[in-house]
Amino acid sequence: MTAPHPSEARRKVLLAPVTVTPAKPLTPSHLKGLLWTDVMFRATAPLADVTYHYSPTTYHLTEQTLGFWEYLDRTRKDLPYAFLSEEEIGELYIRFRAGPPPPAAALRPYAHEVESHGWVHPASERVLRLWRGHYARLGLHDPGLTARQPPGFGTEEMIERLVALGLGLDQRSSGGPVFLDATRHGLPLRQIVTADGRPNYLACALRELLPMAPAYDEVVLLYDAELGADYRLLQLVLNRLGPQVHRVPIGRVPIDGTIRSARHGGWQDHTAGALLKAIGTDEDADVRRLGVRLYFVAVLGPGQAQSFRTDLLRRSLDRARRLLRRTSERGPGVPALVDDLRRHRRDHTHVDPYRLTSSLTARARPTIDRDLLSTVYL
Repeated sequence: MTAPHPSEARRKVLLAPVTVTPAKPLTPSHLKGLLWTDVMFRATAPLADVTYHYSPTTYHLTEQTLGFWEYLDRTRKDLPYAFLSEEEIGELYIRFRAGPPPPAAALRPYAHEVESHGWVHPASERVLRLWRGHYARLGLHDPGLTARQPPGFGTEEMIERLVALGLGLDQRSSGGPVFLDATRHGLPLRQIVTADGRPNYLACALRELLPMAPAYDEVVLLYDAELGADYRLLQLVLNRLGPQVHRVPIGRVPIDGTIRSARHGGWQDHTAGALLKAIGTDEDADVRRLGVRLYFVAVLGPGQAQSFRTDLLRRSLDRARRLLRRTSERGPGVPALVDDLRRHRRDHTHVDPYRLTSSLTARARPTIDRDLLSTVYL
């Protein structure tokens, strides 16, 4: 999805956030990443031709997704997935991840259906549709959650391109795996395709971004901070294709002081649905949308030191209510808006969500430009 923009020659920017496996509820950590990306997208759109690319289709081929689907069909085939909650589906995902991974042969029919027909298991189809509802209530741009968006390269094309760049080590002819080989750059060898043909998340990202990146001046990779090693490799590969590539790590949100992967649980009572219920269905939409961005972007910040706190979220909603009462109109808003946004860039084209959002609450700022809030936050 490409944002509308004033007609002028500007740089082309690709935002490529990490995707969330559609097998569980959205947690505070997921919401933080989504809200950061949304603010960056909407704040950068007036300054550049910005594309927000997020394709669940590309990453359905990973073992955790295909394996979950195979597990459901083998053990829970008759469940009415269209009527289950995302929490109920998430509980099934926890059980799947607690057991042994399925053999490669069991996943091949699923991979074929994804690649050939864009097939999605009813459980994940249900989760993605529930997420669309959360996106709507939070005012998040939907980049095509339920659309079929296959990657530009097949696995073979991706491996050939990687080898041509001098960054691939293909050992399949001798029964081995495929590696991303950046050892001469001081980075460790990283397996991306197993000997039996299963791609990991990084292989899927390469299939998606290798053909896309050359068309852009700047590529921004937004990702979970714990994936830093893989994203350093991805940055190195994409830099070879011409664009400036920036990594934006976003820390997870601890729950009760503990950071846990969603596959281990611990998200019960802290899902997007629970959060929206806690906010209240009668909350003003503008207050809700601005308040959650103030909390997840400005209050929590880029790190992961602070646990999720409902009381601080409510304070952010109160602050949003006060900020909305302090808005002012500045007439034709484009020049003023662009100047305001440009102040929150550094040596790159994209706008820093944390710097921009934190500036809204500065004491030296007596009023807030309504055009800024409408464009970026509401």
